[in-house]
Amino acid sequence: MSDARRGMSITALIIAGESVFLLPFVMARVFRPTLLEVFDLNNLELGTAFSVYGVVAMAAYFFGGPLADRFPARILLAVALVSTAAGGLVMMTVPSLSTLVVLYAYWGITTIALFWAPLIRATRQWGGEDEQGRAFGLLDGGRGLLAALMGSMMVLLFAGLLPADSETASLAERTEALRRIILVLSAVTCAAALLVLLALPHNDPAQDGERRKLSLQGVARVAAMPSVWLQAAIILCAYVGFKAIDDFSLYANQVVGLDQVDAAKAGVVSLWVRPFAAIGAGLLADRIGASTMTASSFAVLAGGSLVLASGLIGAGMLWMFLLTMVCCSMGIFALRGLYFAIMREGKIPMAYTGTAVGLVSVIGYTPDVFMGPLMGYLLDQSPGAAGHQHVFWVVTGFALLGLIASLCFARVIRKTD
Repeated sequence: MSDARRGMSITALIIAGESVFLLPFVMARVFRPTLLEVFDLNNLELGTAFSVYGVVAMAAYFFGGPLADRFPARILLAVALVSTAAGGLVMMTVPSLSTLVVLYAYWGITTIALFWAPLIRATRQWGGEDEQGRAFGLLDGGRGLLAALMGSMMVLLFAGLLPADSETASLAERTEALRRIILVLSAVTCAAALLVLLALPHNDPAQDGERRKLSLQGVARVAAMPSVWLQAAIILCAYVGFKAIDDFSLYANQVVGLDQVDAAKAGVVSLWVRPFAAIGAGLLADRIGASTMTASSFAVLAGGSLVLASGLIGAGMLWMFLLTMVCCSMGIFALRGLYFAIMREGKIPMAYTGTAVGLVSVIGYTPDVFMGPLMGYLLDQSPGAAGHQHVFWVVTGFALLGLIASLCFARVIRKTD
């Protein structure tokens, strides 16, 4: 494949990889206070919708893995993107909680069963034998850059749709502004589907040679590898930290004292850390080892989340909050660029990449099930600073567990060399 074609392929994977999650998660991350107000939800109710998504995703990960080893990535990715965009039309109606829960269950199928394993397999194939850190660093860093750009654009558009003093905006004005944001995100997601069809190679490497039948053979093979289970633990602990970034804008609003627009801007700062952390960690991983970088990233995350949990940050302490948030974000997004790059060190066969991704994801992404309700419960039961501190005590604990799992992973792969 020529350099230009390779560049087009990884660009398409990056854009698709973030676009599919704009509607379910990025919008809520940036506009959480406004979303709660417009949809008339509390934190626990929104967390419940996220949890239903996570429950559906658990089954979707398992069945989506073998599908990725069987069918072309470009077709699966395009269908997933169009299906996800269609859900945005439902969200624009500002549905009831029950309908919103069903919508998130639907998104659990479109974004996971049809999308996640094909994305990871295509990225691993792009990286080859020697550039796994670069491949996954570019994927998550590029996704982060797109999320930051989209987040910044969404905030500017949102602010432009409201009166000059956003605090004087009525509920109807906030609702209409949010509906327009949802429409824009749906259009972006559809456009990503077209890009995937045009940019990804038609002769999908997953289809070279004899087509593999859907079976449990691959599941049994990868399940027998200790490195797979440790990778699943690493992803789980890292993903707890990633889910907690949903709290950054609300923390800025309720603890630091920023208004809703400025709180959204603070949340976007975290998104801008992602491309630098993920790409930097990926490039370093190709030099010093992905498992070593993974352990270091967990240590950074544990330090930053400990400060947020300690209660040292209070009203008006904007710069201390921003610096601590950046520290946490560096650890979180470095891990996102690394936790699939360690598959090569774990000696997972390329032919069973999709199956392995499905298996580790069933365990690794369980925070989609429990973190939303847990965060909602902690925030609602302890209003104000105390609730946010409790959330980041949870993050600190999982970061330390992730550090232990990373060290165990490094020890296991040394024994198998």
